[in-house]
Amino acid sequence: MSETPEITLYGNTWCGGSRRARLFFDQHHIPYTWVDIDRDEKAAKYVESLNHGNRSVPTIVWSDGSSLTEPSTDELARKLGVEA
Repeated sequence: MSETPEITLYGNTWCGGSRRARLFFDQHHIPYTWVDIDRDEKAAKYVESLNHGNRSVPTIVWSDGSSLTEPSTDELARKLGVEA
């Protein structure tokens, strides 16, 4: 991967999927911004706007406006061009 995209990971601390996504990024040394939607109401509303009114986490947003909601490890790997 030649350039790391800017990534924002919206989630919460009790969600296993949020923990899994953070671990994936950390293990692959991929920088990201973490936003806990339980502590940031504006971020929670943003996640709801992306997910048809649902607070589905993790919701991961790239700087190009694309997003993944509740992605598997394989989906993250494909999106980032890294091995799962």
